[in-house]
This record gives sequence, C-alpha cells and structure tokens, in this order.
Amino acid sequence: MKSVAFHTLGCKVNQYETQAMSELFQNKGYNIVSDTEIADIYVINTCTVTNIGDRKSRQFIRRAKKNNPNAIIAVVGCYAQTAPGEVLEVEGVNIVIGTNDRNKIVSLVENCSIDEKINMVDDIMKVKEFEKMSIKDIKEKTRAFLKIQEGCNRYCSYCIIPYARGPIRSRQKSEIIKEIKNLVSNGFKEIVLTGIHVASYGKDLKIENALINLLKEVNEIEGLERIRLSSLEPTIFTEEFSSQLKGLSKVCEHFHLSLQSGCDKTLKRMNRRYTTDEFKTIVNIIRKYYPEVALTTDIIVGFPGESEEDFQQTYDFVKEIGFSDMHIFKYSPREGTPAAKFPDQIDGNIKQIRSEKLTTLADEMRKNYCEKFIGKTKKVLFETVSKDLEGYVEGHTDNYLKVLVKGDITLEGNIEKVYLKKLNDKIIIGEIV
Repeated sequence: MKSVAFHTLGCKVNQYETQAMSELFQNKGYNIVSDTEIADIYVINTCTVTNIGDRKSRQFIRRAKKNNPNAIIAVVGCYAQTAPGEVLEVEGVNIVIGTNDRNKIVSLVENCSIDEKINMVDDIMKVKEFEKMSIKDIKEKTRAFLKIQEGCNRYCSYCIIPYARGPIRSRQKSEIIKEIKNLVSNGFKEIVLTGIHVASYGKDLKIENALINLLKEVNEIEGLERIRLSSLEPTIFTEEFSSQLKGLSKVCEHFHLSLQSGCDKTLKRMNRRYTTDEFKTIVNIIRKYYPEVALTTDIIVGFPGESEEDFQQTYDFVKEIGFSDMHIFKYSPREGTPAAKFPDQIDGNIKQIRSEKLTTLADEMRKNYCEKFIGKTKKVLFETVSKDLEGYVEGHTDNYLKVLVKGDITLEGNIEKVYLKKLNDKIIIGEIV
C-alpha cells in the first residue's frame, strides 16, 4: 500500500482542503501517514499571506525530499498559485497545482514519474465555479471545518489572497447541508463554516440574504449542537442580520471581525471599507444582541506610512473596543499588491516593537474577558486530553473559552455543563456539574 503525507500551512480553509484531498487518496487505497514519516508522496498545502509562509513552504519541500529522495512531491495552495515557476524550481517538486483542480490530485500523482515536472496552475481569475471537494470524516470527532465559499473581490491594498484565490464562488446550499448531515451522522457536534470571504456567500449566485438563510437551514439540522462562523467582514453585522442571527440558537457567541487597524487614515490606505466610527457602531449592534460575546480580531502593524501617532490611535481604539483576543501581524509586503509599492515602508524593528505592545495588550484583554466568566456555569464541548495539565481534558465553550476539567479521553465529543472555578494563566479550570 502506497503512503501519502500532508503538510498544511495557513488558514482553516487550507485545513479543510487538505482533509478533502486526504479522503481522495484514502478512497483510492492509500495509507495516510504523518508528515514527519517517510512517504511515497508528499502533498504540501501552502500559504502566501506573508513571506514567512512562502519560506516555510520551501523549507518543508526540502525536508520532504530529504525524508525520501524518491518521493513524488505535489505543491498546492496559495503560494503555488501565485508563484508556480518559483515553486517548480525548488529541488524535488514534481507537481504544482495551485488553488483549483485539486480534486485531480490523485490521478496527477499516479501518472507522474520522479523526473517529471508538471505545472497545472491556470488563470484563477477565469474560474467561475466552486471547486467540488467534500469531507466525510475526521479523526477528531468534535469540531469540523466546512468550506462554503471561495475567493474574494475586496482587493485590500496589502492582500495577495484575491490574486491567489480568484473571484468569489459560492457552494450550493444543498451540497453544504448534505455534507453537514454526513458529518453530524459521523459524530460531530460543532461545524465551523469557513471560506476566504464568508460574508460574500451567495453574492455570485445573485441570492439575497444567502448567508442568513443558509444559517437558518443549518440551525434546523438534528443532532448538530453548534454552528461557528469563521472570520467575517464587519459590515455584514447590520441590525437586521444581527437580530436574525440571534434567533438561531445553535450559533456560537464568538465572532472574528477583521479590523486590521484602528486608524482611519491607515484603513483608507488599506482599502478597508469602513471607518473606526462605523466599526464601533457594528460592535455596539453585536453586543446589543450578544452581551457576553467573544469578539476577536486581526491587526496589522507597520503598514506603510503608519506613524507613531497612527499606531497609538490603533492601540487606543482596540483597547476601547475590548476584544477578547487579537492576532497581531507585522506587515509583510506581497509582490503584486498596491501596498508593496507604497512609499514610507516601516523599519522591521519598529514593526517588532509595535507588535510586542499590542501582543501585551491582547494578553491583558484575554485575561479580562476570561475573568468575567469565573464563577459561572457554561457548556463545554470536550475535544482532547490536555497537554497543559496531566489528568485533565480540555474543550471550549460556545464563546471559545478554553476550559480544563479532571477527566479522561471518554469525555471527548461530549458537551457538559461546567462550573468555571478559576483562571490559571490563559486557561480556565472547571468542574463538571
């Protein structure tokens, strides 16, 4: 039996796509092994959001070649899509696929010799249909990611992803519902709906209110306990959308809103389509319907032209909003994006200092948010044995608090009421009630 190993970089969409490709190989009788093992085939699913992603992709290609010089190496994903020639030149690479045609990967690998180099990357801007790939089973039987949408039409000035993923393409609702029902029948309690720009779901199909109507139907699926939404464009949270969302009992009270900057001048240069005042209004609408909501965000520091005053505005704004957590990124110029050519590029040391300041603030805000729930009882979906504390299992509440209780693997996949006793660093310790 031939073996195949996968190595995935980047976002939850990539994780979903890797799982889908893995099942294609399994259906053909292949054995899936760890990416640290010797395999006959290596599939590297790449990320190109930052230059670090590009570098990590190349590093793993070389490691795979070292593991087995006779292996077939296929490179897929965003880095492969935006720089196919560069990827194909890396020693050991046989096949470059990009962000489409990944459902053909098994036949491509089976018909490729060790000396061949195949470039399958095509013009992603011409792709108009959602790529048909699905998943049925995952080893971890708790939370499953499900891709409902592909592509982005926003073209933020710093972002390479629209060039890597192409225009928006939405998955048919019937296919989404069918896949969720399959996952629920396999034991999954929580589904995370993900995509490149989830808020644009259905717009290419000219369907009004497509996302909320999809969520209403998903909410009715028997056996499904939780619906979690991945990163959302803030402007989707109108009064009407928020009020309808609140009526769906299975939707988790955790929303990731990509702010990127708390300075209006910077937001304009980023080509983000809101001001800080508009963002604040959106947050107030959400908290009106979800008073205890977890709001997380992304912030880019060191965007070209970001002055010390601009950064301070961002710092003050995120502190005022009071996010439950933040992901901080140092601006990374991506060739082909407008921002890469902007004047006043920021020194790396300044980016590092600003990143550290916001990371410290993020830690404080996370602690403050967690402390609000000490002494309360919340439902926890248990996922795995804890690596933090021996004899404990861990899981998450619907608002994504990480909770540990004494227990063993038999709790995995269960949803239990837990009394939240104390905060231990970033982890909440609780006991089942």
